[in-house]
Amino acid sequence: MEFNEHKPIYIQIAEAFCEKVLDGSFGADERIPSVREYGSEIGVNPNTVMRVYEKLTAEGIIYNKRGIGYFVSADAREKVLAVQRAEFLEKEVPAIKRRLSLLGLDPSVFL
Repeated sequence: MEFNEHKPIYIQIAEAFCEKVLDGSFGADERIPSVREYGSEIGVNPNTVMRVYEKLTAEGIIYNKRGIGYFVSADAREKVLAVQRAEFLEKEVPAIKRRLSLLGLDPSVFL
């Protein structure tokens, strides 16, 4: 995994994880790799992965079964969609509108 130096690594990993939830790589109630396994897989310190798992647990995207491991929540896809849609509408759409205006393009070219 390649990282952007302008954004915390754990946030980038969490975003990549959420993309895997959206594309179906991680399904509802599916066991995900352990902290050490995932850290080794993507080439980061297990402490960084633990921070990611804590963030995703707090957001209700994954949950921990003590002694068994971490699992994707049954409603993880819906939660990720809601957060990413809101972020897209609040941050990216206004930037796209500004850019279209600056370039003299009509938004209808996308329809």
